[in-house]
Amino acid sequence: MHGGRIRGLAAVCSWTVLLVVLLPTLILHSLDARFGGALALQCVIVVHSGGALARVLTDVKVRIVAFGFWLFSYVWLGLAPLAMLATDTYPRGFIVDDKTAFAATAVVETGLLAYSLGAALSGSRAHRDSTVLEPLLARRMAPVRVLLLCGLALLLAAALIPGQGGVATFFASRQAANEAASTAAQADSATRAMAAWCLSVPAFWALVALAHVPRIKDGDRTLRGVRWILLPVLLVLNAIVNNPISQPRFWAGTVLLTVVFAFPAMRRPRAFRVGAAAIMVTVLVVFPYSDYFRYDKREPVHVVSLAEQFTTNGDYDAYQQIQTGISYVHENGFTPTAALGPPLFFVPRSVWPGKPADAGILLAGHAGYTFDNLSAPLWVESYMWAGIPSLAIVFGLIGAVGRRVDDIRNRLRGQPGTLAAVLVPGFAFYQLILLRGSLMAIVGPLALLLAIPLVITTKGRPRRTAGPAVRRAAAGSAPTTEPIEARPLGTGGPRP
Repeated sequence: MHGGRIRGLAAVCSWTVLLVVLLPTLILHSLDARFGGALALQCVIVVHSGGALARVLTDVKVRIVAFGFWLFSYVWLGLAPLAMLATDTYPRGFIVDDKTAFAATAVVETGLLAYSLGAALSGSRAHRDSTVLEPLLARRMAPVRVLLLCGLALLLAAALIPGQGGVATFFASRQAANEAASTAAQADSATRAMAAWCLSVPAFWALVALAHVPRIKDGDRTLRGVRWILLPVLLVLNAIVNNPISQPRFWAGTVLLTVVFAFPAMRRPRAFRVGAAAIMVTVLVVFPYSDYFRYDKREPVHVVSLAEQFTTNGDYDAYQQIQTGISYVHENGFTPTAALGPPLFFVPRSVWPGKPADAGILLAGHAGYTFDNLSAPLWVESYMWAGIPSLAIVFGLIGAVGRRVDDIRNRLRGQPGTLAAVLVPGFAFYQLILLRGSLMAIVGPLALLLAIPLVITTKGRPRRTAGPAVRRAAAGSAPTTEPIEARPLGTGGPRP
């Protein structure tokens, strides 16, 4: 026990030094830094987010939702703004004054503090039952419904892929796929986007669900045979419609990481820590160059420093968009009615003429950009509703719910085929899209992402694993063992 605590403390210290000291120092050392109040506060954000990420990466429990949040916060709102503020260089053309930059940094830290407080309060109540979330996450895959979803995914593929330009278009570029879809369909961009999501999301969930259907007493052999027939077909389908060539990298990453982290082995703390560390390295080293297939005309890949990537690559514009949102509020005031837009996204504008505009489009117009396909991070979008109070409420709730979901998933980790096993990793990695925004652009796909798993599952019964003391009391002096974790259907081989 003592040796384990020493190893745990050493791991926390090592990750903290790397994330809080070495990486920020590496970025600032390569720059001619100009110090000011905003940069000083940004250093606090780096310490806060880096320390929290280090804690998640060394926790004895798997906290995958927290990992997704702190990964985005550390890279996109910690390291990237550090480089921007140090050089006063930004990937977009709209530049604000020092006062607005400080306000934007304060908004980011306020959101992080609210998230940490919400998570801490929820963690203090982890031993209590959740009357809503636990029964929801304990729902189990229904084999017949899963097979129906597989059939639906294949039918949608047959109907929609020709309208998206055919199979070859999905291996050309995102630009080619978008142009082919706009040429083939006369609908507006929002309708075309939803058609694309209706192709991608069911195919994704059909693959994940089929891989994790639990064993059943009767009909297991038949189901296993159907499963092995459909799995290769769905793998090919997902390679077509969810590949990183024609799909946004955040979504393609969500699909791949959900498939990997939904497997039982990745629910164990050691395997999760290794996988999370690999994701960290990939995000910092590979992600900046993974947009190679975005356009038909591909430029040669030039390897540059992290600091240069952060200050010139539009993929890291989250902090600058927060600055733009603060400037927008200074000129136009708060817009509380905009908070109704995301939950009522399905209402057409013909029925609701005053439906709030996409926050990313608003910010693009305010900045004078000629293009409007821009992010609007949740920090600034919630701030634009009612200022600091709405920001604190939103992030406090996200922190509390995220911590509770992680705790419930840990309690249910020995039960195969539950929503906790597959939906939580999907949401954890989709968080990066949610946090980057804008809400109006991503809430439709998010609703689809959450609704499909609910439809293909039935009510389950949460079964908590009894602790050692309870098991000894029930079994007298008989030795106790940890419960064997069930494996997904048809994986073969002996149980671990």
